[in-house]
Amino acid sequence: MSRLYLIRHGRPASSWGGDDDDPGLDDVGKGQARSAAERLLALPAGERPTRVVSSPLKRCRQTAQPLADALGVDPAIDPAVGEIPTPRAMDHAERPAWLRAAFAGDWADIRGDIDYVAWRQAVAAALASREGCAVFSHFVAINAVISLLAADSRVIVFRPDHVSITTLEAGSAGLRLIERGAQATTGVL
Repeated sequence: MSRLYLIRHGRPASSWGGDDDDPGLDDVGKGQARSAAERLLALPAGERPTRVVSSPLKRCRQTAQPLADALGVDPAIDPAVGEIPTPRAMDHAERPAWLRAAFAGDWADIRGDIDYVAWRQAVAAALASREGCAVFSHFVAINAVISLLAADSRVIVFRPDHVSITTLEAGSAGLRLIERGAQATTGVL
């Protein structure tokens, strides 16, 4: 088995429910991205990531870039570690209320035209093949993996802070949680 690091993106320039569907990082978030890269590069050689994977969304790509630059690699963009998909028929303005309702329940109870239990499993499956990687993802996707590993049906079991680094082991036996990253003291916003 090999280490895998699951990192939540840095602080975005706007929050979900704002006017920008794909915000980049604000100045604090850019500093957080550099700090996350420094922490990962300071790991012992056998534990340090050698590859970088990112959600397609700008806030993750920008958080991943300082580490990718330091490692001299191009980040692999993987939609499988992206943000939880909004139901296809849902209006953009309805997403914040839908997310709040989802956060309060279990995976099987999320309302929509997508199988969110299957989505949760697909996120974990995408990570299982990412040995030696730093994977930059989102609050809900990280919860999908942690809740699955903890055999907990709740959508929110962990509140990863911006650039929180969760350590997993990945290999032929699947995923194993080594250590949760720092938790946020405020909400997702």
